[in-house]
Amino acid sequence: MCAAIEWNSQLIKRYGHAALAGGSYPENTQFQRGISALDLLRALRSSRLAQRPLSIAVQLPVAGDLGVYLEHLAREIDMLGCHLGATQRVEQLHLAGGLPTAVELNRLMEHLQRRCNFQPYAGGDNSIDIDLPNSSWATMGLLRQLGFNHVNIGVPDINPANGETQVDFQSPRQTRSLIDAARALDFRSVNIDLGYGRAWQTTSSFARKVAAIIELQPSRVRIFDYAHPPRRYRALQRLVASGFAAQADKWIMRRHAVEQLLAAGYGYIGLGQFALADDELAVAQENGQLHYNCQGFSRHACDHLGLGLAANSQIGELHVQNIGDVQHYQQQLAIGQLALFRGLRCNPDEQLLRAVSERLLCEFQLDFAALQVRFGVDLRAHFAGAWPRLEQMDRDGLIVLTPHTLQVPAAGRLLVGAVCKALEHGHAAHRDHGLQRSLR
Repeated sequence: MCAAIEWNSQLIKRYGHAALAGGSYPENTQFQRGISALDLLRALRSSRLAQRPLSIAVQLPVAGDLGVYLEHLAREIDMLGCHLGATQRVEQLHLAGGLPTAVELNRLMEHLQRRCNFQPYAGGDNSIDIDLPNSSWATMGLLRQLGFNHVNIGVPDINPANGETQVDFQSPRQTRSLIDAARALDFRSVNIDLGYGRAWQTTSSFARKVAAIIELQPSRVRIFDYAHPPRRYRALQRLVASGFAAQADKWIMRRHAVEQLLAAGYGYIGLGQFALADDELAVAQENGQLHYNCQGFSRHACDHLGLGLAANSQIGELHVQNIGDVQHYQQQLAIGQLALFRGLRCNPDEQLLRAVSERLLCEFQLDFAALQVRFGVDLRAHFAGAWPRLEQMDRDGLIVLTPHTLQVPAAGRLLVGAVCKALEHGHAAHRDHGLQRSLR
C-alpha cells in the first residue's frame, strides 16, 4: 500500500511554494566547477572495489544529428566502461531523451552490453522514455526484444491557438494502443507523465485528460507543474512560450488530479508520482526498500552513472554533471576528454543531509536514533537552525515532531519538499556557524 495522503488547502496555501522548491539533495544548482575526470575515475574505482551495484542513465538529445551524437556517446561509454568491474551488476538502466532509429538503438544497446554487466529480466529494471507521435506496436516490440521492461510515456497537450502538438489527449487511442502493447509484451510497468499549468489549459480540460488516462489503467502516473518540470522535460521549456496558467488554477488542476487518482485506486509514492498497489515502487515503499537517485524513485540502492548530454552521476559521495551544450560535449570527447562540467563532493554533513532528504521522500519519516548511529551526530544540534521552523510545521499539522522522530502525516505528504527545504536551510546555518567559529 502506498502512503496515504489528503489535500489540506490551508497547508497548501502556506507551504506550497516552499514544497516546489525543496526535494532531494543536492540539486544541480549547488554543483561547482573544479571536479575533474580524475575525481570521477577514483570514485568509480572505489565503487568497483566495493562491488557496489550500478544504475546507468543514458541521455539522448531531442533534436540535432543523433548519428554523430551517438558516435561520441560510444566514446564516453568506452572511456568509463573500462573502469567498471566485470562482475559489477547493473541493476537499473534508463534511456532518456530522443528515441533513435531501430538500427541506432540496436547498436547503442550492443555497445552498452559489451561494456556493462546487465541483469536478466527478473532482476534488472530497464526503462525508456517514448513519445506518442513516434511510437507504435513495432516500437514496443523492438524495445522488449532489447531488454526494456519499463516504459515512460509523455502525453502532450494541444494548444488550441496553434495546434502545437499532433496528438489530442481527448482521443487516447494511441496511448491505449501502446499500453495494450506493453501488457501483451510483458513489460513490468507503464508510467504516464501528465503536465499541468500551461496557459491554454483549463481546470476542466485537465480533469478530462486525467480521467482519460485513468480509464487506461497504467501502473504509474506522474503529474507535474510545467513551471517545475522533471529533468526530461526541462529542455522543452522553450516550447511553453505562451506562459503558464494562474497559480490558483494550477492548484485546482493538481487537487483534481490527486482526488481523481486516489479515487481510482492509485496510491501516492511522492513528488507527484502515483502507482497502483501492486506496482513494484509501491511494494518497495511498503517494505521500506524504496530509494531515490538522479533518475527518481527506485527499488535499487546503487551508485548511479550518467552518460550523455547534461547527464548526472552519483558515485559514493561524489556528484558530477556532464556539459549541457551538445557541440561542447562532442568536442571534448573528440579529443579524448570526458565531458564533465561541474560537481560536488559531499562532506559528512552533506551526506547526512542527502540521507535525511532521501528518507523523507521515500518514507515520510525520520528515525533520529538510527541516523545518529549511522552518522555519529546529534540531529537536534546539527539542524538547530531548522528547529524553530520545524516546530512551527508541527503546530500547523504539516509534520509530527517528537524527541526521537519526525513524521509527515497524510495532510503533509504532498508538501514534503517544504520539510526538506527547512532542513537544508538548517544545514546551511550549521555550516555557516561552523565557518564563523573557524575564522575567529
